[in-house]
Amino acid sequence: MSLPTPMLAVRVVRIEQASPLVKRFTLQAEDGRDLPAFSGGSHVIVQIPAAGGLIHNAYSLLGSPFDLSCYQIAVRREDASRGGSAYMHAQLAEGDILLISAPNNLFALHATSGRQILIAGGIGITPFMSQMEELQANGAAFELHYAFRSREQAAFVDELAARYGSRCHFHDAARGQLCDVAALLQGLAVDDHVYVCGPASLIKAVQLAGAGQGIPPERLHWEQFAASPSDGAAFTVVLARSGREVRVAAGQTILQAIEQDGAVAVDCLCREGVCGTCEVGIVEGEAEHLDQYLSAEEKAAQKTLLICVSRARGGRIVLDV
Repeated sequence: MSLPTPMLAVRVVRIEQASPLVKRFTLQAEDGRDLPAFSGGSHVIVQIPAAGGLIHNAYSLLGSPFDLSCYQIAVRREDASRGGSAYMHAQLAEGDILLISAPNNLFALHATSGRQILIAGGIGITPFMSQMEELQANGAAFELHYAFRSREQAAFVDELAARYGSRCHFHDAARGQLCDVAALLQGLAVDDHVYVCGPASLIKAVQLAGAGQGIPPERLHWEQFAASPSDGAAFTVVLARSGREVRVAAGQTILQAIEQDGAVAVDCLCREGVCGTCEVGIVEGEAEHLDQYLSAEEKAAQKTLLICVSRARGGRIVLDV
């Protein structure tokens, strides 16, 4: 396994407090050139120094895909995180240099003559900001539904309202303005598409409502930048190239078990199933796929898995490592 793209050096040129818990960072290439092109919904992997070693977190790009002079990302302060958000909030300063990956898009818009319905919860607003730039520029029909605990805690509300007007619908829980997902999905046209990003509970609600109303899965799209749970029974991984067997405990990932064993070096950036750097081939057995990187077709084919989050379906799996 090797990293698919080199890391890019960028300078932090502006830091803004978007809400009490969210900061927006504007990044420019250290050499002053334009940054690589991206499409709405793309993310980058940011390399963050921490006490226990480097952390690699995925962050959506907020800015316009038509302006490559800079990137923008937003980071929510998470007290229970691995330390990446704490560093970004407390230590990163304007003028500092970061290393980031080239953009990748696991949450791209789908071409349609119908409406694009965007449903965001909390920090899940971030991928929609670049998507709306793209949709507006293309004259597409779209609407945003943004749910948050309170307007005072939410990021970018005034900015979105000013730029997109009546296309934005805000659901402020503190004022009793809850987002009724089931009602929202009623009466969709056959060429409408739905996108959701936010807490697992919101994504699940959209999935259940869509299934209950018979909306085809190919018209429902979601993204959640959080590691999938690594629970489940223990199992054995066989490293095919050496024949070595590694035991993966309950609550442990394949990646962690291989690293703990120490016999084989493996690469992984995000450790959350979104970047694809730890994808390996399946020689024998089947995987329980918990990533967001592989397509539904690739998961069904059982040819590869991402060792940072996915597990064996059964007591043993043989990998091309």
